[in-house]
Amino acid sequence: MSDWLGLRDARVLLVGAGGLGSACAEEFVAAGARLVVADIDRENLDRLDGALGLTSQGCHLLQADLRKPDASEQLVRDAVQLLGGLDAAVHGIGINRRLPVGELSNEDWLEIIDVNLNSAFWLGRAAGRVLSAAGGGRIVYLSSVSGLLAHQHHAPYAASKGGVNQMMRVMAAEWARHGVMVNAVAPGYIATDLTNGYLDTDGNRQKLESLIPAGRLGVPADVATAVAFLASPKVTFVTGHVLYVDGGRTLV
Repeated sequence: MSDWLGLRDARVLLVGAGGLGSACAEEFVAAGARLVVADIDRENLDRLDGALGLTSQGCHLLQADLRKPDASEQLVRDAVQLLGGLDAAVHGIGINRRLPVGELSNEDWLEIIDVNLNSAFWLGRAAGRVLSAAGGGRIVYLSSVSGLLAHQHHAPYAASKGGVNQMMRVMAAEWARHGVMVNAVAPGYIATDLTNGYLDTDGNRQKLESLIPAGRLGVPADVATAVAFLASPKVTFVTGHVLYVDGGRTLV
């Protein structure tokens, strides 16, 4: 097993067991990290465990609703107890509803901001306190190119991801002196089980591919590799950075 990232036996809290989160879990396990994986959906956790055999490898699966501040605090405490400390935390949960601004309900806006941005703050604050006190660590957020580009029908999602980017930068500025590196990975157009239905409708796959200089959609492993890199203890002088994993989409 290659350990070029220095993640063997690293103690990692990963929030998000579906979509890109599952790819991140696979990347961390392959690198030899010790994992606590949390998700609101027990079925996501069980599905991931069935695919990767996480519990048989000593990983821990916890159900948690991080829309509540106290739940994030408790999750970080549980991760520290289960792993014997914490080296990295990854926030990889998010939801979206593709609707024009005029058709979005108040509930749509509040729920997307709550899941995507508020939970990111609650988790980051709790993890940052622990990592700062321990003398260092890594926090990685899954953002999106929507935090930079003005995609139509993405208003609350784009606002939440733009908010994550700037919140992350403030955390990075405050905690750098404690050895805590805080960064974000911003995927472009990624083909996943969750997006394939949309991509296979109305020629959306071809439309999006035409916007990407690399000429293809991304795959989850593209994102997971970037997340693992930024969670690595070898990354000691990169902080406050949004790493776009988009095949060049944000260049044009």
